[in-house]
Amino acid sequence: MSDSDTRLFATPAGVRLCPIDQIADGKARNFVLQMRAGRFHGFAVRDGDHVAGFVDQCPHAGLPLAQQLDDYLTPDGSHIRCSWHGALFRRDDGVCVGGPCVGQRVAPWPLAIADGWIVTAAQSD
Repeated sequence: MSDSDTRLFATPAGVRLCPIDQIADGKARNFVLQMRAGRFHGFAVRDGDHVAGFVDQCPHAGLPLAQQLDDYLTPDGSHIRCSWHGALFRRDDGVCVGGPCVGQRVAPWPLAIADGWIVTAAQSD
């Protein structure tokens, strides 16, 4: 496996992803960041002026959550959904509330809003 194929699970702080208005309120968007050490896959869920970020990997099977680009939410938008096994996760903290991995969580990806842009934030301890 080359460095470009290595799957990363964190990003450095300060990477500008997109203006917040490029994600519709109540929707989610996928991001793939190619870095020297490998590739990071994550997604952001927007709620007004707040975004929650998550690593795009189901804790149950290790697969990406969405089978189709940006399709991370249930049809009514109330939960994050794994399209492979139907697990349901809370939008704010990624904790699984239904399906094969209840009590586990989608790993958080720290994001912030700076000058109207969604940016990666520092990992908290």
